[in-house]
Amino acid sequence: MPTYIMLSKLSEQGLQTLRANPERIREVNKDVEELGARVLHQWFMLGPYDFVNIVEAPDAKTIARVSVAISARGSTSLESYEAIEVSDVLDVLSA
Repeated sequence: MPTYIMLSKLSEQGLQTLRANPERIREVNKDVEELGARVLHQWFMLGPYDFVNIVEAPDAKTIARVSVAISARGSTSLESYEAIEVSDVLDVLSA
């Protein structure tokens, strides 16, 4: 199944929600699953992004659905990138 990297930046509202209810992170991960994807790994970041998530989904349309649904809440903005295994890139370059 394809893997995606999702970078998120919390809005002021999102930061307030996180501070008041840290468990909200796990609730959002469950929401992601209900939308058809699965968070494999998640880290809090120091820098321009607040979280980096490694997400598995059947296709880019599913990631688009997740991104729009989560971003529409107003608590975060997301950037998503497809991750390709190095071995797959080597196979393509060797062909």
